[in-house]
Amino acid sequence: MSEIKRLLEIMARLRDPQEGCPWDREQTYASIVPHTIEEAYEVADSIAREDYEELRDELGDLLLQVIFYSQIATEEGRFNFDDVVRAINEKLVRRHPHVFSDTSYTSEAERSEAWERQKAQERDQKKTDQSTGRLAGVAMALPALTRAVKLQKRAARAGFDWKEVGPVFEKIQEELQEIQVEIDEGAARARLEDEMGDILFAVSNLARHLELEPEAALRSTNRKFERRFAHMERALESDGRAMEDCSLDELELLWQQAKSGI
Repeated sequence: MSEIKRLLEIMARLRDPQEGCPWDREQTYASIVPHTIEEAYEVADSIAREDYEELRDELGDLLLQVIFYSQIATEEGRFNFDDVVRAINEKLVRRHPHVFSDTSYTSEAERSEAWERQKAQERDQKKTDQSTGRLAGVAMALPALTRAVKLQKRAARAGFDWKEVGPVFEKIQEELQEIQVEIDEGAARARLEDEMGDILFAVSNLARHLELEPEAALRSTNRKFERRFAHMERALESDGRAMEDCSLDELELLWQQAKSGI
């Protein structure tokens, strides 16, 4: 028996109405979503830490999510795991004609353009009256920075984009000035939130122009902040002091020391 077949049988047993696990039986598509998102982030974290033994386990946890959704769908007569695999097989072949057919491209730009055309055709086939337009189909559940970049890329393919990075910097400065005005005027929380969103959107646009992933960049900075903050804590602990007892100037000095060493 293949390991995939065994996993499918285990999942079916866990969902069995009489002999299954009570927790697994009560799960729905919606209730599993938070676990799926968490598992995806744990995969990313394992890769960032280059812990490949843990990555193996985390990929198994992520695979389980696919199996879980497929089992629920099987019970409801919607589709099964084989249908999921068949669909992705067909998509991969369809999107890579230069690999699986006689199609050839003269440049990476031509190949990329063909890839985007194929994806656009697939989106057009899925469109409903409620999902039209070039920006339709960008998943709402994506992390906000990631979704911002995807929306910007869609708009850029329609020609709505700056050709150089300079205007992007100017836009960021403009948005910073606007939020400063709102702060000075004592604006309501909703106005500040709106302006802050504009700043983050502009910053994500800068990342896109620099061909960087803003989510990855921020995750890296978060880890760097954690390391440096922990360095500060250890330094104070060795002196028998608490961070709360230090002045901001003292903490800033410790921070600069941490930056120089980490």
